This record gives sequence, C-alpha cells and structure tokens, in this order.
Amino acid sequence: MRRNILAAGIAVAVVATGLAATVTARPASAALSDVPADCFALASAYRSDGQRLTYRYDAKKTSTEALPGDKLGWVPTGLVTFAGSGSDASWSDQTLVTHPTDGNIYLIRRVAENFDGIWKVTRHTVTKVAAGFGGTRFLIMGDKHVYRAEGTSLYRYDWAWIDGKPTLSGRKALSGGDWETVRTLHFRRTVGTGATAGDVLIGTKSNGQLKEWRISHAAPAVVTSKVLKASGWGNFVTLGSGFCGNHATGRPLLGITPKGVAAIYFDANAKDGLGTDIKGGSLGPVGWTEESY
Repeated sequence: MRRNILAAGIAVAVVATGLAATVTARPASAALSDVPADCFALASAYRSDGQRLTYRYDAKKTSTEALPGDKLGWVPTGLVTFAGSGSDASWSDQTLVTHPTDGNIYLIRRVAENFDGIWKVTRHTVTKVAAGFGGTRFLIMGDKHVYRAEGTSLYRYDWAWIDGKPTLSGRKALSGGDWETVRTLHFRRTVGTGATAGDVLIGTKSNGQLKEWRISHAAPAVVTSKVLKASGWGNFVTLGSGFCGNHATGRPLLGITPKGVAAIYFDANAKDGLGTDIKGGSLGPVGWTEESY
C-alpha cells in the first residue's frame, strides 16, 4: 500500500507547524549488501504533540513521513495497524491504540487522498472499543487475535466485528514466555489448520535474543519458542517489518533503538524458523527518536 507513491522517490512530504515542506530522504550509510535493494520496511510513531509519523526504509534510504490531518492529540502506549488498502489516489487503514492514562483501547479509522501529489488525511475518527487496557506496553494482531503486553504478562484476545462494531473478548493470559523481558513483538504468520493452527510471533528480549514463539489457537496455554539469534538485539524498542518485491519468501526486519539508531535485516526464508539466514546490520543514527511501534 502506497509504497511506490510515498517511498520510492528521493523525497517525502512532511509537515512542520502545519505547513507542508519537502525534505530529502536520508541515505542509509551502511552498504548492507545482505539486504536486497527491493526491500522496504516501516514503523509507526507519534510525536509528543500527537502527530503521527511513519518511519520508512526503502530503496536503501530512510525517511520520515508526517501527513496533514493525521493528529491524535496524545501518544499511545501500544499501536497496531491493519486492514490497509489503497491506490494512487487514496488509501485507508485502521489502527488499534491504547491510551496512556484512561485505560481504554480505541479504533482509529483513517482515509487519505492525493491532491496533486500531496497526501492529506481527510478522515480521522477515533472510537472507543473497550476499557481495561491500562498499562499496555505493546499490541500486535494476528488473523483472529490481538496480543497485548502488560507488566509481566502477555494476554490474547479474540478479535471480531459484531453487529458492525469492533469487539475484543475472551482474554487469556499466556504463560511460559518471560514476557516482562520481551521488548518488542511482531506477528509473523499463521501456521497449521484446525486443531493444529497457531500464530507465530517474532520479537526481541532485553537479554539480546531475537526469538520466535508459536501460540496455539485452540490451546493458548501451549506456547513453544526457539532462539533465532542469541545476542545483538536487546537495544531495540521497535521491530518493524515489510516486504521485498522480488524475494517472496523473505522478509525485512527494521529495528529502532531509543536513541534513534536504526538497523535493517533480511530473513531470506521467513517461514523456516531459523536465524542462520537473517543478515544485515546498523544504519546508524537516523533521527527516529519519537515513540515508535
């Protein structure tokens, strides 16, 4: 969605104090020959004033995007975007966000339109979904479930639209993950069918590991895991992903540290459950210091 429109060029539109300006995308200083040139990855972020940002790696360059009309007014503690679609003329998506103080989770619906090459968010609605989400550290979404970290726990919720309304129900606490040490978590894929179906998650831990977890749909108490990388991943507070145009089996991983240092990696086979084929490295400081997801 919008990849060729917004990320393929050498410049992106940004907003500063309400005025549209253009800045040149930053070249990635590291050669990183292990990451194919057709890979792109992104992460969402919010400035302290509630302006939403997109941190993007594309064509071996990094950029920051901020669109007019894309302001929430507060900074979420957790965020996950889904149901995105679009064209050269417009796009839409939906995002679940948790509030930093009121304990609620909200649904953001966005629609953006292209006005002579300048993108603007023309619809931005915020709807309360449920209470009881205080203390959220991060959110992720699978095909049928939403996962939420709070304190030392990871919870799974059933996600559905009921009578046209977004609904989260059936909260279950998941065990066996040392979840308080997990700094980032990202939905990887769904595997199996019927009774054997499960979600595969990938994330980083404070001890430096990059790890993969498999959680059964039918029996969420059954959690298995494996270490993909033993060290070097502990500084990341955000783990984003994306696609590589001519490498259908691979996926990029975009890591961001609190000091605005980014790294890009390429997992040549994202479904093999192995870390030996994950290669890449640091892009250096890129200025991505806002709260990111």
